Amino acid sequence: MLTAPTFSSVEGAYLALLELATGSAEHHIAARGNEAREVLGVGFRLPDPRQRLPYLVTRKANPVFQFAEALWYLAGRRDLEMIGYYAPSMRASSADGINLGGSAYGYTLFTPATGESVSPFDRVLELLRTENDSKRGYLPVFSPAELAIGDNPDMACLAGLHLFARGGRLHMVCNMRANDLDGGLLSDVFSFTMIHEYAAVQLGLELGSYTHLIGSAHVNDRNSERVKKVLAEAAVRRHPQHFPFPEMPTGTTSATIARVLKHEDLLRTNRARYSADDIAGLNLDAYWQQAVLLFEVYRQIQHDRAYTVSRDVLDALHPGLRWLVGHRWSACATTEQ
Repeated sequence: MLTAPTFSSVEGAYLALLELATGSAEHHIAARGNEAREVLGVGFRLPDPRQRLPYLVTRKANPVFQFAEALWYLAGRRDLEMIGYYAPSMRASSADGINLGGSAYGYTLFTPATGESVSPFDRVLELLRTENDSKRGYLPVFSPAELAIGDNPDMACLAGLHLFARGGRLHMVCNMRANDLDGGLLSDVFSFTMIHEYAAVQLGLELGSYTHLIGSAHVNDRNSERVKKVLAEAAVRRHPQHFPFPEMPTGTTSATIARVLKHEDLLRTNRARYSADDIAGLNLDAYWQQAVLLFEVYRQIQHDRAYTVSRDVLDALHPGLRWLVGHRWSACATTEQ
């Protein structure tokens, strides 16, 4: 018997949890002044973790930030310079205005600890290469030391990621201390399933199921009106949008991530501007070119203050990504929307 309900994409899980927390809340809490409705100990499973994007007009998911955050994690970074450009609100969570703490999950996973030469992530991969059916492939993120920091502005919501190699597939179980269902859930699932798929590629395994388990699943009262609109939209849709997400290339390595981030840096700092043809000519697989296309879209919006993003760049986007940016930014709207 499965311990968590199964959904074909993150969108179904997101809607089901919103419905649960708003319609059958177990508690009304006000932790640190944030009033919210809460349910305890819930989760879901995605048999195909690649279906990691929701297509809801009211929710307006941001694939630019989602790719940026996933790459920021995969590179083991914790700097605000990059991630704060895509999500300025994250600056408020930094104790020193330079780096993030507990929420810099990639830094914890991909950076060797002091005195170590191998990261926790690489150590777990080596374990899974050498020990069949291991149950020890756990990557802790939340640290008890975070509780000792007075008025900690940035405590990890992610407790840890658990990898299981079974029958030629790599499965992942994610354990969340807490999840803001309307705010953080979608970006968390996007990033963690990207880490999951990246690990499967490194191990030469097929991608298995992703299970997301949450201690405190909550919807903040300040977001209640948007949640109502999202659920109302879902209730009346006749034909939900569906755009299958492509597979991560088998040749993806840390060097691939570094090459993508080199172009991200050029675009973020406005030291380069790319046409679709420029991006097609980069030394990157078409899959990762999509991330660069998204960063060019955002460069035009942020730096050029474009009223209309270049049509060649929009046309080169995967249809699902084009649909999402078109519904989030008016400068990206096309006749297809």
